Amino acid sequence: MKTACFIPIKAHSERVPGKNLRNLNGKRLYQYICENVKAADVFDVVYVDTNSDEIAGFASNMGFLIIERKPELALNTANGNDLLVSHYLRYPEYDYYFQLFATAPYLQPDSIKACFERLTSSTAYDSCFTATENHSFYWYAGNPINYRPGILPRSQDMLPVVEETTGLYGITRESLEKYRCRIGRNPYIHIVDKFQPVDINTEEDLKIAEYIGKVIYGL
Repeated sequence: MKTACFIPIKAHSERVPGKNLRNLNGKRLYQYICENVKAADVFDVVYVDTNSDEIAGFASNMGFLIIERKPELALNTANGNDLLVSHYLRYPEYDYYFQLFATAPYLQPDSIKACFERLTSSTAYDSCFTATENHSFYWYAGNPINYRPGILPRSQDMLPVVEETTGLYGITRESLEKYRCRIGRNPYIHIVDKFQPVDINTEEDLKIAEYIGKVIYGL
């Protein structure tokens, strides 16, 4: 069995300029996921896909391999599926492909290990991703989606809504080749606590992450 982890970390961002290089409680944002992946110590090889010399130097010092980001994949129109398919086509020799993101700085090594072990040790799943489970009242396009307002349930009795954290994805080579998507048809959904899935997409997210880092993780 051969496994690979791919971490896309580009130098530029539209919504939060230079967010992967921003300071978060004394460290660059991109350093967190690299250190957590290193601490998990489960992948045969780790690649960092970047167009930043600084990030490439840091990743190389950690023993990771560097992929020079293709210009078309550095555009805002490129998504996680595009990146992982590109990585698979370039490196088709692995049995499992994992994708982790620098915008999830508090994804813990234990969560990375748990996802890796569940996917690689069971034939019941063809993919995995991290998520939170939310027992709350959700609406979409003006309509409730998980309850009826006329029959108001207790929140603890509601069917939970599962939300991807966009922090970690894993998939078998067969499903990645077939579906060209980072989630297959039988995913294992690994529920994490509310503090791990901070996803840095806005300036406000950075402030929330800074607060969580100080209060929860003692940074």
